[in-house]
Amino acid sequence: METAVFRLDGVTKRYGDLLALDQVTLDVGVNEYVSFLGPSGSGKTTLLRVIAGFEAPDTGRVFFEGRDITHLPAHERGIGFVFQNFALFPHLTVRQNVGFGLAFGKNPLPAAEVDRRSAEMIAMVGLAGMEDRGVDQISGGQRQRVALARTLAMQPKLVLLDEPLGALDANLRGRMRNELRAIRERLGVTFLHVTGSENEALAMGDRVVVLDRGRIIQSGTSDEIYDTPASPDVAHYLNRFNLFDGTLADGQFRGQFGTVAVPGARRAARDVYAVGYDRMRVLPLSSSADGPKLKATFVASEYLGSSIMNFFEVDGGGVVEMEHHLSLGAPETYAPKQDYLLTWNPEHAIVFGREAR
Repeated sequence: METAVFRLDGVTKRYGDLLALDQVTLDVGVNEYVSFLGPSGSGKTTLLRVIAGFEAPDTGRVFFEGRDITHLPAHERGIGFVFQNFALFPHLTVRQNVGFGLAFGKNPLPAAEVDRRSAEMIAMVGLAGMEDRGVDQISGGQRQRVALARTLAMQPKLVLLDEPLGALDANLRGRMRNELRAIRERLGVTFLHVTGSENEALAMGDRVVVLDRGRIIQSGTSDEIYDTPASPDVAHYLNRFNLFDGTLADGQFRGQFGTVAVPGARRAARDVYAVGYDRMRVLPLSSSADGPKLKATFVASEYLGSSIMNFFEVDGGGVVEMEHHLSLGAPETYAPKQDYLLTWNPEHAIVFGREAR
């Protein structure tokens, strides 16, 4: 990683009895795009607010460009923040919204410079020609771009994005993901992006940081997080794995699919066997299969564009998901309420357990 532009050192934040951040330590490099992923209540937004200066940590330090900014007011930090609801001024035009901080900030600029920088940012986010429209006259995706342009106009070295795509429809989210990355790369600015969407986190981040209950439980590239989740919780948040409880002992995992040899496992607080949705195979019930096998009843399919998700119910009421990528060919069709056999290559499984080292 390049020289760190930003660092958290042992940051803890409480709200009464709620521990929102628990000894969080993190370095972020220059021109890096970091996605923060985690469930609701994991501490993602609190972390951004502490970085921005809207909240003060109870313990720990915050450093930015080599300075300790732990107690520096938000408006003096030089950090940009794009709010989840965009926080635009409804009575102002696009141009006036983008230039507001330049014209009325701590060090207001001359009107000509405000106009120049506003026009530059408006063009960069693809809104040239809409400068004089009111923000109530443009779409949700365009308002998101206005909020980003307003932040970038202040020339921050670090931009914080709190679920910036959450208010957009699926089509706009996909387009804005690409545009955010392109804008960040053109400007050479570090982005910290909070999201509850595993697809968004994996697609956008140079690095993905997974939080749970105020702690960082894994940090790595998208490939590392996807291919080698560090715990059952990370695998669960990725929404890519079927997770089976069972018992790991003496190099074997015993679960509802039988007993399977495990050449290697990852240390965890509980024994869990994880199989990727795209690693499952469906066979007729009468088939013979070596290794793990699970009787299941077909429930339904869901078309996702590039793939088909198939849902099966197993004894006890659990649901197992199987993904078929359409690039691999036409999908099989399954009869509703019909029993099938689910199986997989044990080498493709990820096993977590208390006896692992």
